[in-house]
Amino acid sequence: MVLTRVTSQRAWLLTRQGKSHFTMPSNGSEATGVGAAYALRPGIDICLAYARDLGAVLTLGMTPREVMLGVLARADDPSSGGRSMPLHFHSMRLKIISHSSPAGTQIPQAAGVALASKRLQHDEVTLCFFGDGAASKGDFHEGLNMAGVFRLPVVFICVNNSLAISTPTKKQYAGDSIAMRAAAYGFPGVQVDGTDPVQVYTATAEAVARARRGEGPTLIEATTVRLMPHSTSDDDSRYRDEATLEAARLRDPLLTFKQTLLQDRVLDEATDTRIWAECQTEVDEAIAWAESRPLPEPESALGHVYAPEMDGTPTSLGGVSHA
Repeated sequence: MVLTRVTSQRAWLLTRQGKSHFTMPSNGSEATGVGAAYALRPGIDICLAYARDLGAVLTLGMTPREVMLGVLARADDPSSGGRSMPLHFHSMRLKIISHSSPAGTQIPQAAGVALASKRLQHDEVTLCFFGDGAASKGDFHEGLNMAGVFRLPVVFICVNNSLAISTPTKKQYAGDSIAMRAAAYGFPGVQVDGTDPVQVYTATAEAVARARRGEGPTLIEATTVRLMPHSTSDDDSRYRDEATLEAARLRDPLLTFKQTLLQDRVLDEATDTRIWAECQTEVDEAIAWAESRPLPEPESALGHVYAPEMDGTPTSLGGVSHA
């Protein structure tokens, strides 16, 4: 969780230094991403992570170096070769599938991936993250309905930070929760405190085990907080006052979970200080290394966008040969 926070904060600072053009801070959602990802088998189970789920992909095995290659748009970026927006995570080795920029498109994609797993009789579970705003889109209904009808091995996690950019949940839906919608699709829905990684892990582990037994999907709603603006393109002072932000800070998962660990004598202040220092060093090294890597060649901008000429002549676009 500390590594996630430090990586997110440094990505934000890189935009302020003019070295990166965009980021979406994950501050406040670390416990959900980390807790849920610990329930998966890295490289075996499949994950479709949203841009704010940095904690999930780091837990599954992506490194700060790989993340910073994307933030700084370097050619070695494993997600897109520096071609996509930052934080559109992708890793073949870890079975992390990139989401699209339009909110919610990963939900029906996750259902499709899980359908393929079921038909191929692969022993793998798909975990799909999305925000509360995405739950207001048709993609949510279509993906969950398909998963319910075919009893697919997929776990949906709605990271509900109570804001769809600037739209509060009270203007998004009238029901008591998003989790309660699962009943309409024929499978369980559960709401957990998304600032508590143990609650998130427990709920996700149960849902993953259920899916692996062939009992179908689960919807988990993890209630979190958003401690920063939606993105570097957002000014949250226009719709959040200081009192609202202060209330959110009281639920900061790094502070609340630290207090729990201190009380349970699992952690002491010296160890906490050491963890932060080690994470700062790791991220600083990752940035310095990523900055030393080459930028994409301009010619690669056409790769995987336009089809090659259909004259039978092999064409090379973005380092990929097309015949």
